[in-house]
Amino acid sequence: MPAEQPETPDTPQDSELAALRRRALGVLSSLPADALELGEVFRAAGHELALVGGPVRDAFLGRASADLDFTTSATPDETLALLARWGDAHWDIGKEFGTIGARRFAGRRSRSAHDVVVEVTTYRTDEYDPASRKPQVAFGDSLEGDLSRRDFTVNSMAVRLPDLAFVDPFDGLSDLALGVLRTPVDPRQSFDDDPLRMMRAARFAAQLGFAVDPAARAAIVDMADRIAIVSAERVRDELSKLLVSSSPRTGLQVLVDTGLAGHVLPELPALRLEIDEHHRHKDVYEHSLTVLDKAIALETGPDGAVPGPDLVLRLAALLHDIGKPRTRRFEAGGGVSFHHHEMVGAKLVAKRLKELRFDKATVQAVSRLTELHLRFHGYGEGAWTDSAVRRYVTDAGPLLERLHRLTRSDCTTRNVRKATRLSEAYDDLERRIVVLQEQEELDAVRPDLDGTQIMELLGITPGREVGEAYKFLLELRMERGPLGPEAAGEELLAWWASRS
Repeated sequence: MPAEQPETPDTPQDSELAALRRRALGVLSSLPADALELGEVFRAAGHELALVGGPVRDAFLGRASADLDFTTSATPDETLALLARWGDAHWDIGKEFGTIGARRFAGRRSRSAHDVVVEVTTYRTDEYDPASRKPQVAFGDSLEGDLSRRDFTVNSMAVRLPDLAFVDPFDGLSDLALGVLRTPVDPRQSFDDDPLRMMRAARFAAQLGFAVDPAARAAIVDMADRIAIVSAERVRDELSKLLVSSSPRTGLQVLVDTGLAGHVLPELPALRLEIDEHHRHKDVYEHSLTVLDKAIALETGPDGAVPGPDLVLRLAALLHDIGKPRTRRFEAGGGVSFHHHEMVGAKLVAKRLKELRFDKATVQAVSRLTELHLRFHGYGEGAWTDSAVRRYVTDAGPLLERLHRLTRSDCTTRNVRKATRLSEAYDDLERRIVVLQEQEELDAVRPDLDGTQIMELLGITPGREVGEAYKFLLELRMERGPLGPEAAGEELLAWWASRS
């Protein structure tokens, strides 16, 4: 069933709006003096300048924003000339879209203790050609027109500089107080102009905890297939921002319930399996969202083993079971099995993330975690040898700390006794890993002899046989731990002789 949307009143209380304004005044009054000076620079040249978007929204939420995004009536060339005089460095990499950036270094010219970085974009309108993946950019002539082309009313507020006049033509402040994501124009027009805004609705729901306005939600349901016109890179970036937000579950539910996920991450809604008519078996979709929540709770601070938010861990937690629909089998007696779903899932993860243009390292890491997430099962029932523990650590490699968290999070049973038993078993495994690491420096397992020593001992030259000998010694090391060069040499010679 779709997640129920929280009910919100039609209008905010005056006291709520007053509280928001007080918060914003405190944040905006602390804007760097250099940014206010920029407003004077543009006004002196006969141009308008306004702070827009996220920084304004965040000010009303009582949060200072590191990003200073401005919009202006000046053309990109005029903006470039003004920023070149104002800043110590500037760049025009976004000039095609009307955006010029600049930085004023802390020190001689700056009145701030830190560098001040700004981006200034000419008033504009965006729309998509149905046959193109790239937005067509046309420059506008008014601040109100520029605000009308933005995704949601809470991002369609502005503050004119240098006089700090608040501009809110679409009543975004009321929507902010109500916690609602509403488009400044008809949602169908807005989403048709830039279909990525549909994904932004899910992302802002996750980041801000806001509900999607019913009209906007209905438009997303009707237009979900329009997302296909957007490049995979832009979709990937929105999905990544959603996943590293404070509440990814909320945004993912929007994606699934509106049908958007069916176009950008179809493996996720596919997890909503109807196992049996009595629903006795675990809902894989809800299970995956719960695993994600638990994995997030196990992320560490900046100095810990897995500093949050960790995109790789979160992707793995969400996608670790996507092989289940492909491997589901109904067994005699009413049981259901998913044999080798971790192997199938690893391939599906790699395929999907590659299509979304994730970088190679992320694809490999998430796929590997998916493949390994069941490796621990059975540890509590039968004692693992030291060799098995070594293999577990070696196979996980640099992903070990993430694997610890994924495996622990994957236990979502309501059976308290079973959950306790699994947790204690994993505690025991982690203790054994620590002991072995201290004894053997397990995270850097190597044979007792290197390639040069192997060739000298066997009297051979570089080639396939050296690799085979190295592999034999590595297996020996995994099975029996460190032997030392002399004992390893004896074993190698015996193995070599047996080959003859």
